[in-house]
Amino acid sequence: MENNLLRILNNQSLDENTDQLCDFTIEEQNQFSESQGIKPSVSTDYIPVLGKSVTYIVAVVIFNEKNELLLIQEAKKSCAGKWYLPAGRMENKENIVEAAEREVLEETGLYVKISTLLAVESACGSWFRFVLTGNVTGGKLKSPSEADTESLQAKWIDNLNEVTLRSQDVLNIIELGRNYHNRSSDSTWHNLILPGIKSHKKNYLRLVIAVRKRSSPNRVNILVSEKNERHFPTTEIHPGKSLHSTLRKFMVELFGSEVPQHRLVGLLSVEHDASVLHNDGICLTLLVVFKPTIEEVTFIGKCSWFELSQDVSDKLSLIVVSKHSTFPLHVIR
Repeated sequence: MENNLLRILNNQSLDENTDQLCDFTIEEQNQFSESQGIKPSVSTDYIPVLGKSVTYIVAVVIFNEKNELLLIQEAKKSCAGKWYLPAGRMENKENIVEAAEREVLEETGLYVKISTLLAVESACGSWFRFVLTGNVTGGKLKSPSEADTESLQAKWIDNLNEVTLRSQDVLNIIELGRNYHNRSSDSTWHNLILPGIKSHKKNYLRLVIAVRKRSSPNRVNILVSEKNERHFPTTEIHPGKSLHSTLRKFMVELFGSEVPQHRLVGLLSVEHDASVLHNDGICLTLLVVFKPTIEEVTFIGKCSWFELSQDVSDKLSLIVVSKHSTFPLHVIR
């Protein structure tokens, strides 16, 4: 378990079959709903299929050395003339980084090298927007004379008041990107985090749940599921519910109706690989920290606590207390 945690912290995918290790499937979530007299809103055999049952969007926030933001002028009839971040839907057999670099090239004329994820946004459990940043490596900024169906032009913008945005929904991720761009060399921002290349048949939320012992407060314990083989607790993401709803139900499944007070620290990793046919799924790894000590926490699921070594405890503790040490999960609805 410690090696797997270190892999996650080092931006590496886990070598395990998540499809076989899922602790809380949609079928089980539907049974949970039915037990409360609620009719399930999705079939138990739901599979995320890009462009049909799931939507993945990439949005790229890039600032230059003058602290100017790269924006494109929309060509779509519904928002023609308005401005937006380089963004768009992922295509079949395309990974997240490939999609981001393609969208920037098509819409701005610039080649970029994506360096890190900045955030993941979710609406229900079937729409995800991956926010990334990177650096321009070449190309030529698209001019109005080069307008096409992708965009009318691209510009470096110093003041957002100079333009009319297509939507205000990007303001928070623009601010996130600006703060990341202007971070100091000794800041506590996370390391470069790129999506891990790992295929999944379904969409999963993997939890790293951390707690301390009253008797040894310097050591961190993590929750381990013992279903089949030992692994981090994992739930299938319900496509018709918010991620917060999926998480709440899973926590009840693990700890009972009186879930101890806890804090969602942020995302540690994203895994995805659409090069495998019929595997359009993703796996998000979320760090959760309990405020009560381990002596005050009981679980009802088939789980156990695993005490980390001092070195790994220190690494995880630093992430917990440091601002921006993980990247945020924004649940829109």
